[in-house]
Amino acid sequence: MDFSPAPRSLELQARVAEFMEEHVYPVENRYYEEAQQGERRYRTPRVLQDLKALAKSKGLWNLFLSGDHGSGLNNLDYAPVKEIMGRVLWAPEIFNCSAPDTGNMEVLANYGTEAQKAQWLTPLMDGSIRSAFSMTEPAVASSDATNIQCEICRDGDHYVINGRKWWTSGALNEDCKLLIVMGKSDPDHAERHRQQSMILVPKDTPGVRIVRDLTTFGYDDAPVGHPEIVYDNVRVPATNMLLGEGRGFEIAQGRLGPGRIHHCMRLIGCAQRALELMCQRANSRVAFGKLLGEQGSLREDIAHSFCEIEQARLLTLRAADKMDREGNKAARDLIAAAKIVVPSMAARVIDRAIQIHGGAGVSQDTFLPRAYVYARFIRIGDGPDQVHLSAVGKQLLQRYAAPLPA
Repeated sequence: MDFSPAPRSLELQARVAEFMEEHVYPVENRYYEEAQQGERRYRTPRVLQDLKALAKSKGLWNLFLSGDHGSGLNNLDYAPVKEIMGRVLWAPEIFNCSAPDTGNMEVLANYGTEAQKAQWLTPLMDGSIRSAFSMTEPAVASSDATNIQCEICRDGDHYVINGRKWWTSGALNEDCKLLIVMGKSDPDHAERHRQQSMILVPKDTPGVRIVRDLTTFGYDDAPVGHPEIVYDNVRVPATNMLLGEGRGFEIAQGRLGPGRIHHCMRLIGCAQRALELMCQRANSRVAFGKLLGEQGSLREDIAHSFCEIEQARLLTLRAADKMDREGNKAARDLIAAAKIVVPSMAARVIDRAIQIHGGAGVSQDTFLPRAYVYARFIRIGDGPDQVHLSAVGKQLLQRYAAPLPA
C-alpha cells in the first residue's frame, strides 16, 4: 500500500509550509487580538483578509476541491497539505479551505443546479462570501438526524421554513450570506430517511433571527460564531431546494464524509505541532536539576504521542485512499474509524503538551488551549463518537456474520 504523495501534492506541501512560516505563524495571535476589538467582532480581521488575498495571488486557493473547480488533488494528496494548514486553527480560511464553506461548496458543486452554482458556488469559490450549515437542533437529540423537527413546507412557488437550530457555525460572520438548512419536508413519508430535505436560505431573508452566540469552553470563536437561530416563517423560492424533496440525507452523507476526514487532517496537524512544542519545551526547561527531557515519564509521554499520531495519520491516509479508489460510501467504515480515533488522539497529545508547559499551557501564550477545545468538540461535531462506534460495529457484525469454517 503506497501512500506516497504525487508530485503536485509535494509541491503544494512545500509552498503551503513556506507560506505558513513566512506569513502565518508570525501573526497568529494578531488574528485573535483583532477579532476581539470593537463592536464589529464578527467582521473578518484585516490580517486574515490580507493573507487571503496574498494566498489567492500565489495560487494557493481552493486546494480541497478536485476536478474543474479546484486544484485537482484527490483526498490522499490533499491530506498532508491540509495537515500543514491545520497547525494554526484559523489558517485553512486563508486558502479558502475552511469548514463549513468546504462542505457547502462540495454540496453545491455535486448537487446544485447551474443557477444555484452561479448564485452561490462562484462567490464562495472566489472567497467574496462565506456560508453556514444549519442542521443541529437544541430540542432533539440531533445525533439521530431523523429527529430533526424544523419544517420545510411547500407553498406554491415557495417553501416556508419554521424551526430552531443551533451550532450553525460561521453564521455570525459578516461575510456569511448563505445558510444551508436541513429540515423535514415530508414528516409522514414511510421511509424515515426520505422525510428530510436541504434548502438554500439567504441569511438576510426575513424571518431569519439569530438568538445568541454559543461558546465552547468559554471561547465564542469570534469572528466566526456558533449561533442559535430561529427560522420564523422564512419564505424562499422553490428553486432553492437542493436536489429535490426528500434528498436531504443523501446530500448529508455526501457532505459529511469528506468533512469528517478534513477535520481529521486538521487535527493531526494540531497534534503534530503540539508534539513539536512538547519536545522544544522539554529541551529548554530545567526542573529538579535536569532538563525536563531527561525525565523518564516525560520521554514516555513524547514517545506515546509520536506513536499515536503516526497510527492516526496512517488510518486517515488509508481512509482517504479508499475514498479516492472506491468512493465515499464504500469508505464509510474507515472514515468513521478515523473520526473515532483522531479527535481523541489529538486531545490526549495536546493535553500532554499542556501539562509539560505548565501555566503557559493553559494561557493565551500558546495555541494549545484552543486546539484542545477544537479536538474535544470534534468528538461531538459531525456525529458523536458513539454514533460512529455503533455504525462501525454494525458493519463488522454484518461483514463477519457467516460462521467460520470448521
